[in-house]
Formats: sequence, C-alpha cells, structure tokens
Amino acid sequence: MMGKEEEIARIARRLDKMVTKKSAEGAMDLLRELKAMPVTLHLLQSTRVGMSVNALRKQSSDEEVVTLAKSLIKSWKKLLDASDAKARERRRGGPLPTSSSKEASEAQDPSRKRPELPRTPSTPRITTFPPVPVTCDAVRNKCREMLTAALQTDHDHVAVGADCERLSAQIEECIFRDVGNTDMKYKNRVRSRLSNLKDAKNPSLRRNVLCGAITPQQIAVMTSEEMASDELKEIRKAMTKEAIREHQMARTGGTQTDLFTCGKCRKKNCTYTQVQTRSSDEPMTTFVVCNECGNRWKFC
Repeated sequence: MMGKEEEIARIARRLDKMVTKKSAEGAMDLLRELKAMPVTLHLLQSTRVGMSVNALRKQSSDEEVVTLAKSLIKSWKKLLDASDAKARERRRGGPLPTSSSKEASEAQDPSRKRPELPRTPSTPRITTFPPVPVTCDAVRNKCREMLTAALQTDHDHVAVGADCERLSAQIEECIFRDVGNTDMKYKNRVRSRLSNLKDAKNPSLRRNVLCGAITPQQIAVMTSEEMASDELKEIRKAMTKEAIREHQMARTGGTQTDLFTCGKCRKKNCTYTQVQTRSSDEPMTTFVVCNECGNRWKFC
C-alpha cells in the first residue's frame, strides 16, 4: 500500500502534467483527494504539492477547480501561520514545560542531569536561515516590508513553507552590508530585487529564492541579466548573436584592398563593396569600411 507522502507526491506529479499539457481533465478528483487527506506542514514541504495546486489554480479557467484549489491553499496557509507563531514564541525565549518527575529525579541525583540539546521544531523547514540583526532604521525596515510582500506574490511561499519576513530581512541585510549605507545605490539595488521577484513572467526566480536554491547572499548581488527570466535571456542571447553576425558580415563581406585611405586612422587596410543604388546608366555606389577602426564611408 502506498504511503501518504508517496500518494501526495503522485498527485502533485499528475497536477504538474496537467499544467504542462494545459488540460484540467480529472483535476477535481485529485483536488478532492487532497481535501480528504490530513496534510501536515512536513508533507507540504517534502512533496511541494502546494506549488502544483497553485500553478493549476493560476492556469485553470474552470471555476470549480479554482475555488477548490484556493480553499486548499487557504487551509494549508493556516498550517504555516501556526508554525510561524510557534517559531516566534520560541525566539522570545518563553519557558517550555517540563515534567515534575524529571525535575525531582535530577534534583536527587545531579549526576543524572544531562545537558539540554537545542530544541528544533517538530516540522523542520526546508529553507532555514541564520538569525537576522534587528534594525531601527526606518528606510531599512520599509525595504524589508516591501521585500516580504514581493516574496509572498502568488502565495508560492505557502507551498514551500518559507518564512518570508525572515528571508526578506536576510536579503536586505546582505544588500546593506554590500552597499554600506542606505543611499541611492542601496535603494536602486532593493528596487531591482522587488521588480524581478514580483515579475509575473519570471516566477522561477521567486520560487528558487523561497526554496533556498538561490541564497540571500546571491540574490542580494545578482545583476539584472542574471535575474531575468529564461525567455528574456533567450531573447537577449539571440539579439547578441544577431549583432555579432552582422558585425562579422560587415567585416568579411566585400573585397579587401589597400587602394583607399581611411580618413579617420589614415590606414589603408579597407574592404569595399559596390552596389547599384541608382538607375542602370548611373555609376555604382562604392561602400568602404576600414578594417582597423571600423570607419565607414561611400562614394559614387
């Protein structure tokens, strides 16, 4: 018999295939199966089923599918909120209850007292980050709030169980340490992170940051080209190739000669081509390019 985690992972894979094929046939049955299952935060993190359901919700035009998907995401968000509340309570240093019998036995025999090990949550997060220094700077706090909102776009953080407030503070701290102050360079750096994290055409960047595939240290210093979506990267790559091809054609096309002197660098290493640009009884136009400095000119 298939275990609960394997069953949820199987449903997630089927939902991903539906999103890929852009077909929601059978989606309601799968969503109802998930609705009937007692899903824990640990299962959400290990199977990433939340991301699959959210992707289906955004793509589907079936109102029933969208409504049920939203209901699932909302119920799973409550698990994340409860976990966050427990984590905040632990960070405040609240005393944890201990059994009176254990205290009595340790009081009678001090040698039996063991050093306390650091307590970890019963449902550990996939993405964890070191404690972030608290800041009283109003500009920095505002930037952290905006980064948190950007990371929460489309509710992908619910699917992976990411602590957006802590993650955004970590990113801002890395940016501040790299820049050194909150001047225009700092603000422009934060602004570029915000626009790319919220970009609807580039959800993979946000998901990679939430999952920890891109660390706060990396996202803090990435260039616009590095943060760009795969589609935009391909367009830029194609444009670069085209520019290189045109440049090479300009240099390799035509006939090389030393009959012309470049008016810019005074060298004689040139290439020329002749084209009939006017009527046939008129002389051809000669186009010349200097192979040394790239200067171009023409004459008839």
